Amino acid sequence: MNRMELKKVCTEADDDSTASLDDRFTEPIDSEKATINSHFLDEDGDAESHKFLTNGIMKKKKYEEYQEEYHPGHTSFGMSVFNLSNAIMGSGILGLSYAMANTGIVLFVVLLLGVAILSLYSVHLLLMTAKEGGSLIYEKLGERAFGWPGKMAAFGSITLQNIGAMSSYLFIVKYELPEVIRAFMGLEQNSGEWYMNGNYLVVFVSIGIILPLCILKNLGYLGYTSGFSLSCMVFFLGVLIYKKYNLPCPMLFMYHHTNHSMNGTALGPHALHNGTVLMDMSPASYLDGHHTSGVHFEPHPDDVEEMCTPKYFVFNSQTAYTIPILAFSFVCHPEILPIYSELKDRSRRKMQNVSNLSILAMLVMYMFSALFGYLTFYENVEAELLHTFTRVYTFDTMLLLVRLAVLTAVTLTVPIVLFPIRSSINTMLFSQREFSWVRHMLIAAFILLFNNLLVIFVPTIRDIFGFIGSSAATMLIFILPAAFYLRLVKSVPMRSVQKISAAIFLVVGIIFMFSSLSLIVMDWIHNPPGSGGGH
Repeated sequence: MNRMELKKVCTEADDDSTASLDDRFTEPIDSEKATINSHFLDEDGDAESHKFLTNGIMKKKKYEEYQEEYHPGHTSFGMSVFNLSNAIMGSGILGLSYAMANTGIVLFVVLLLGVAILSLYSVHLLLMTAKEGGSLIYEKLGERAFGWPGKMAAFGSITLQNIGAMSSYLFIVKYELPEVIRAFMGLEQNSGEWYMNGNYLVVFVSIGIILPLCILKNLGYLGYTSGFSLSCMVFFLGVLIYKKYNLPCPMLFMYHHTNHSMNGTALGPHALHNGTVLMDMSPASYLDGHHTSGVHFEPHPDDVEEMCTPKYFVFNSQTAYTIPILAFSFVCHPEILPIYSELKDRSRRKMQNVSNLSILAMLVMYMFSALFGYLTFYENVEAELLHTFTRVYTFDTMLLLVRLAVLTAVTLTVPIVLFPIRSSINTMLFSQREFSWVRHMLIAAFILLFNNLLVIFVPTIRDIFGFIGSSAATMLIFILPAAFYLRLVKSVPMRSVQKISAAIFLVVGIIFMFSSLSLIVMDWIHNPPGSGGGH
């Protein structure tokens, strides 16, 4: 392209830019709309696609680099919202009621709102960096910001975070699916048949459901499964609300727990993990004050009021441990750029809206699930909400369907989490090669095989990934977006409010990472991994 051709290009300001930029600086290159040849445009031409030239002529090398990764997106706005929401929504929703019980309603709401706002700000930094850095690939942004160390930091953080997430989802399949099958068959205990062996089941689910979804070429195709996964979690929330208004308070096991706690013989939170029913705790038994053990409790009015009164502010030994749980509730950053690259008619503002809507939807889901789970069991809620219901029901069809819905949801989330890992591997090892279906499928199969081996043969890997995942998640949420923004966004002066805010965000991330890792190490000292007493 010669200079004469530039005169024909529309040079009006990009309305996608941030209005807060200093007027002395021109609009940066809009990399997501950058096109190299006319065959990327519609026949009538896309005037907005030419706005990348408002800052002058790009170097030829930069054109060629972007041309290698540029492709027009085909995924609709709605499907992108489904995919990103599914990436955010994990099994952590089952532990939010426990977090609320250890922070109180008001403190929980304040913390969760704060985390949601910080996550949106982090996504904003990442999208701005992608725009000025001229790439929609996390590793390339890292390389352009800090060279090889930056590229490895991005690759390592994405890989460790997502492998840890995949492992946690497969752990749920391994331990919950046999229990669901046992309950549907009406068995009192696991009979030991092969179809009730968690190791076999996790392999069957990986091969039969997860792998076929992982070999799809684009994330956009997973929008339908993501929508179904989210509908399963909506069903979970609906049942949770229904049960809250159908279970009396206090419940019998609350007295049982309190009575034995006084004698130092309280049931541990994992006492029912083997599926054995300790006593008949049907709702009718609460109403008439009897259960099968023959023990009769006469509740004191003060005890009833204490047990069934919500707390608005709680500070105890567990409060500090719940803060990292809340902080990582909106981790979706490895999926942001892959979803962005496939968004139809993409622009930074449009992707920001996808992020805003996804995080807002998950914020509402988190708030309601935590609130109604807490208002059902109050301070007696366990770290895994569905396990608390096993203290109430021996067999309940609706709750079994909920457990099956949660299993379905986490299973359908695995492909979304796998895509960024494969993308990172392709960027690191095969960036100069054309797309290959064989390589595409082999990488997916290898990642799934590796995760299955971890889940089957290394039971303590869940605790290990809790340590690794917390550091990787902090890197992805706080440190990398802020560091890349400070390094690559040249259109904003260092002493501007934007850069100062990003620098503060970076420092907060570093402090938070070391404090959360310290909490995990302290927890390991008091409750060694595998002891069953961890948080």
